[in-house]
Amino acid sequence: MDDLLRDPPPQTAIVKSDRGGQWTWHGPGQLVAYTVVTLSDDPGAGPAHVCLLENATIEALTEITAGASHFGRLDGKPGVWVLESGATPIKLASVGIRTIRDHSGRRRSLHGIAVNIDCDLTGFADIVACGSAELPVGSLSSLGYQCSLEDFRRVLERVLAEALGPQTRTAAVTQYRRAAEIERRPERSRRLEEAGVDLTSALDISERKPEWLRIPANMGEAYLSLKKTVGDLGLVTVCEEAGCPNIYECWQDGTATFMVNGDRCTRNCGFCLVDTRRPNPLDASEPARVAEAVAKLGLSHAVVTCVARDDLEDGGAAAIAATIRAIRERSPGVAVEVLISDLKGSSTDLGVVLEAEPEVLNHNLETVIRLQRAVRPQADYVRSLAVLARAKEAGLKTKSGLMVGLGESIEEVEVALADLAAVGVSMVTVGQYLRPSREHLPVHRYWTPEEFDEIATRGLALGLAHVQSSPLTRSSYHAREASSAVPVTLVRNMPSALSGTTSAIRSL
Repeated sequence: MDDLLRDPPPQTAIVKSDRGGQWTWHGPGQLVAYTVVTLSDDPGAGPAHVCLLENATIEALTEITAGASHFGRLDGKPGVWVLESGATPIKLASVGIRTIRDHSGRRRSLHGIAVNIDCDLTGFADIVACGSAELPVGSLSSLGYQCSLEDFRRVLERVLAEALGPQTRTAAVTQYRRAAEIERRPERSRRLEEAGVDLTSALDISERKPEWLRIPANMGEAYLSLKKTVGDLGLVTVCEEAGCPNIYECWQDGTATFMVNGDRCTRNCGFCLVDTRRPNPLDASEPARVAEAVAKLGLSHAVVTCVARDDLEDGGAAAIAATIRAIRERSPGVAVEVLISDLKGSSTDLGVVLEAEPEVLNHNLETVIRLQRAVRPQADYVRSLAVLARAKEAGLKTKSGLMVGLGESIEEVEVALADLAAVGVSMVTVGQYLRPSREHLPVHRYWTPEEFDEIATRGLALGLAHVQSSPLTRSSYHAREASSAVPVTLVRNMPSALSGTTSAIRSL
């Protein structure tokens, strides 16, 4: 921390990295090129690759500015600089790479170069950027050049492809995002293949979606009012963090799902957009702020979800229970639905949540048993069913959710529905998986509305009281209506939490 000039603002996360030198800052308005190539074992191969990245960036900057400024390298200072005669050099791009051995023993490069296009340079004011206290950091916009991220991306991608050769023409060039997510993609894909999914037929993220998956943006007065309330109270909604397609409809209707225990998850699910960096400490004021939002919005049915907090001794159970009680204290009569993690299978921690007596306990199974390890490797199919069974034994309405489109069959979905019905689940949501980014699991296919109707028919035939099944259905979609449609039935002393499960579970 010695090279920090002052404390960074609260929204700036400090992350320890194993690449580059000393401090730098990343954020919106930067363009990052991650070139993953094979390098020789020659000690000079790494520095040569850095030089290649710098040269490509210099060429792209020169082209995009029509040669109006001189860009180059500075002795002893990696990166790309603006070097005008008689003027102090200005740093425009940072380099940070490292190499690893892949499974076949090849030496591979990771990470690359970050170019400041139109970013907020005040982020660099908190640090001694790359150890150069006497040299300023700039951006293309601060130099007076109007250039979009997309325009520069196209130029840099072409220049890198030419420099690296025909085998690396898919070098990843993108607006700044978390490097850890990019490195996870090969492992995620491998697990899907191991589960029997043919990825050669997977849909590209750029492929046009069918009509039934296109959502009009409706940012009316109610939407903007809810957004302001959430922002003013410093709250997080899963609607935003998970990129829910129903955000416009739900927010316009005055409903939102609040996410507690912070906004960073300790798990690495292949479908989820929620941040997975190291979590921050719990905020003791969060339950009260959620309760205030529920009161301000006049909700009759409040939905609270959470990130997985495996770093906490109780998995975050006490904070969830505190949120339930805070809502009840501030708004008596409001029904509370919680969507929780599996709390690492701890019956004690689950008991803390159950004792707060939410009207609905939701825990998502997410996918069929065959795809569990690929989709959510830190969770467990049977453990999830046990969470739901224990909640049912406690007398709560129970709910779960599934995604389709990852390579499952309708018969496998029916088995999952049967397993949920067998442990007493009342409500199930089923929706189409939509890939948040190229770093997430690919979509195998889009299920049709008619197929979703068939899922609902099969689920109801299995004894489920309510099945919300449609392409855009998500866990909290129409949650108030679903809960109202299912009466409370106290179930005590079930012979066995998993005694009625189908052969798919008994065979484990």
